[in-house]
Amino acid sequence: MRTMWKKAENWVAAVKNWLDDMLIRRSLSGITVIELVLILVIIIALLLIFKNQLIDLINTIFDKITSESANI
Repeated sequence: MRTMWKKAENWVAAVKNWLDDMLIRRSLSGITVIELVLILVIIIALLLIFKNQLIDLINTIFDKITSESANI
């Protein structure tokens, strides 16, 4: 009889630990989603703010690559 109770207690403890782990993972994954969304919003805002400068930079880089590749 004692071993049966001991097995039941072990099973309940295992289920409780599993549920605790799942709740912790769920809350942590929610935090990471929020952080990811905020980072994406900041990147998009920076791209919109510096759009013209980035386009000029990319054009300059490609022009230099094109002119330098003619020398090869």
